[in-house]
Amino acid sequence: MSPFKHARRSAHRVLRRAVLWAARPLGWRRVPPPGGRLRVRVLLQHAHGTGGTVRTVLNLCGHLARDHDVEIVSVVRKRERPFFPLPPDVGVRFADDRVPPRAGPARVLSRLPSLLTPVDEASFRGMSLWTDLRLLHALRGTPPDVLIATRPSLNLLAAELAPRGVVTVGQDHMSLPAYRPRLGRQIVRRYRRLTALATLTESARAGYEAALEGAPTRVVRIPNALPDLPGGPSRRDAAVILAAGRLIHTKGFDLLIRAFEPLAAAHPGWTLRIFGSGADRSRLHAMIAKHDLAGRVELRPATASLAAEMEAASVFALPSRREGLPMVVIEAMSKGLAVAAFDCPTGPADLITSGHDGLLVPATDVAALTAALGELMADPALRDRLGDEARHTARAYDLCHIGYRWTRLLAELRPRNPIAPGPAHVPFSNHSTGRESDAMTGERERSPEGP
Repeated sequence: MSPFKHARRSAHRVLRRAVLWAARPLGWRRVPPPGGRLRVRVLLQHAHGTGGTVRTVLNLCGHLARDHDVEIVSVVRKRERPFFPLPPDVGVRFADDRVPPRAGPARVLSRLPSLLTPVDEASFRGMSLWTDLRLLHALRGTPPDVLIATRPSLNLLAAELAPRGVVTVGQDHMSLPAYRPRLGRQIVRRYRRLTALATLTESARAGYEAALEGAPTRVVRIPNALPDLPGGPSRRDAAVILAAGRLIHTKGFDLLIRAFEPLAAAHPGWTLRIFGSGADRSRLHAMIAKHDLAGRVELRPATASLAAEMEAASVFALPSRREGLPMVVIEAMSKGLAVAAFDCPTGPADLITSGHDGLLVPATDVAALTAALGELMADPALRDRLGDEARHTARAYDLCHIGYRWTRLLAELRPRNPIAPGPAHVPFSNHSTGRESDAMTGERERSPEGP
């Protein structure tokens, strides 16, 4: 790193600490009326945006609104209409609404970098000083009973600015090693102030529990819930491989195109369809042309009708270099698709038992992915067997089971509120080891009941 860049980052850290000190809340303690509905506020980067995190957070908010008063504070709004339907009975406020044209101070301050967002956090480039001011304004007023944040920058904000007496719950959709070292050190220092931290996978939970050893923060594992998808399962008779996600380096679609290239000649009737939007679209288009795969690899825009596209496919591919818990794989499994995935850190191995309900291959091993996809393309019976087992596996992620775990967690963090009735406790099985981990604590399940 150049001396200038190092000095700029150091100055940003100093300014950020000063802003947080100036914005610190008054230290009163709110006590909700006994037996009243919890007031839950959820911080989300872009409620109108695309992606698995947005969808699963909206899904969770809809469930929590059955028993609690739920409000989403969206840091930004970049499009007039939401990509996913917003849940009923959930209020949504936008801190920095970027749909109307900017003028005056908003136009000037939008050109200055954010001081609330760490430089090493992925959302930093999309934030500004104006966004900071609007977000602080949105968070002013009556505090909620529970504040749930959904990415590192927002988790840090909740940990550093929430008034005493507010239950703060951070969600981590990746894992600690996924972040840059400087951000990781900041996370370890500040997450100790959170009441609880929810991770998606057991490895992420164990990593955070070790990093936060001695802190009062409760670290739990609660996977994402499967949304209620329209339509039925795939018939698995279409010669289509489907993939979906943001078109960025981490998602590995360049690796998938390379893996499909030798299969295009061996299986001339098959097509690879990739759905998504992102910075790598032009590069991927060029790669498709370079390898003479036009018409065989289709790069399509992100779609809100992905469930219907899954029904029209037979195989799902996940070529990611890194994941949290890929929601799109759970959706594909629920549609009965045979899944081939890189065993990347983290997530795919939490969902798939290779040879039982999908195929896992070593991370970034393009030749192994080619072999796995080729095996599925050539063997309809294998596709059917894996797809049928995948549907059974996906049932454990139904909202009725995952949502109850959130309801139970909030009740336990606020013991004066009774635990709402819920379905039977559902274990999350790792077929390769025979172990079953509690979705809340990582302890062994005692209930023999399935979903």
